Amino acid sequence: MTQAHEWHRGEYTISTDRSRLALGLVHRFLSEEAYWSPGVARDVVERSIRNSLCFGLYDRDRQIGFARVVTDGAAIAYLADVFVLPEHRGRGLGKWLVETVLSHPDLQDLRRFFLGTADAHSLYERYGFRPVDPRRMMERLPHQR
Repeated sequence: MTQAHEWHRGEYTISTDRSRLALGLVHRFLSEEAYWSPGVARDVVERSIRNSLCFGLYDRDRQIGFARVVTDGAAIAYLADVFVLPEHRGRGLGKWLVETVLSHPDLQDLRRFFLGTADAHSLYERYGFRPVDPRRMMERLPHQR
């Protein structure tokens, strides 16, 4: 998963080139606007980006969206931190971002592709995601101090 890929649609581009990512924008959105990661530290965001397959969504050269996949490249993957900035929503860019992630050549033929969402079930169901059996899925949260 070292070669960068790009997809184009009009003036929009999706790229897996990490050097293009606006880390400040990604951190700001995840820490201040995303319900799933309020207050996340910048170093945590940077580490997560270093260890994931990342997809930046750009309007010309300005980043307007993001998604990342944590995977072993063979059996499992987890889609995380998907967003499009509010002022760019309603143009089908989120759907295109998800379609692009799922079409990436390094993410084909996996046994399981997971994600977590509180409010976008219908979006992901379009791409074959379905709720999992809660009796099988488990999680471990950090201890509260």
